[in-house]
Amino acid sequence: MSSRKRWGAGLAGIVVAGAVAVGVAVAPTAAAAPPLPPVSPEALVASVITAKPGPMNGTVTVDNELGLPALPNAPQLGNGTQTARVWSGGDGKGRVALPSSDGERTLVSDGTTRWSYDSADRTVTKAPANAGGPPSRPDVPGGVDPRTDPAGAATSMIADLRKTSTVTVDGTEEVAGRAAYQLVLTPLPTERTLLREVRVSVDAEKRLPLQLTVLATGSAQPALTIGFSDITFGPQDPSLFTFTPPPGTTVKDAPAPDGRGGPPTGAQAPKTVGDGWDRVVVAQKPATPPNQPGQPGRPAGAPDLSSLGTPVSGPWGQGRLITTTVATAIITNDGRIAAGAVPEQVLTEALGR
Repeated sequence: MSSRKRWGAGLAGIVVAGAVAVGVAVAPTAAAAPPLPPVSPEALVASVITAKPGPMNGTVTVDNELGLPALPNAPQLGNGTQTARVWSGGDGKGRVALPSSDGERTLVSDGTTRWSYDSADRTVTKAPANAGGPPSRPDVPGGVDPRTDPAGAATSMIADLRKTSTVTVDGTEEVAGRAAYQLVLTPLPTERTLLREVRVSVDAEKRLPLQLTVLATGSAQPALTIGFSDITFGPQDPSLFTFTPPPGTTVKDAPAPDGRGGPPTGAQAPKTVGDGWDRVVVAQKPATPPNQPGQPGRPAGAPDLSSLGTPVSGPWGQGRLITTTVATAIITNDGRIAAGAVPEQVLTEALGR
């Protein structure tokens, strides 16, 4: 996948900040609650954050009811259900296969290099494993990349939200054929958020998040459910975590970061305003490179978000407001994007800082 498309997908992804997205899923069939030893919420959270479940593979399914239409180069953000295959080898090694209507996207990390391959246009982008990706988390083993470690991304979310949440254990359940505890995080009354709660099914033995469900205020139906429909623990074939570009593939290096883990050339590092449930991410879209097609201020191949939402204005300027069931975003005319699982007022305050 070209660097411009990769940026476009990431840019669209920020619109639904606060929701973990990797591919696609359906909640598993209900089963009798398995008997498990009691565990306190604090102990369960601590065990998730420090867990080392080891190598595994599985099928991840996502049921997305966020309210966004399908976007060019980021169709997985639109409403619907998709499925992905996930492999984890430990030590930063991972693989994700994302089927699409015209082929498949393959993401591979060997712990040193990250490859992103799009079979539709036969392009592959390579980058150092941590370049341009999510920063490493000192409180999550290994510092995860949600693109190749969705369970690790859920663990990171628990670590982020626990300090601003009421945390409870709401019984047990069976997910992907495995006994699990239901961990529930509810925002404290001081948090200004659109979310009512996040429920995480935690594997009773491995302490790995097996399923994550996001519920919005005022809605009984989940806005987003991401979970394993099947999962197997144990050593994985080492060849899964190496990538050789197929013959005829165009190989490109990802745009060079600034040497400190910064964004690609032409983009600015996103900034975070606030923390916990009412955290807002503010990013700047990169300008269109010289002599390349595309609308001013939008890279060629990036999704055009200008037709989404409704016009809004404020002390920060003018732009468009996009709302979903669990998130809100403002795209300003000067190229900024502010997004979070928050009401519009929280975004305008963040843009003013």
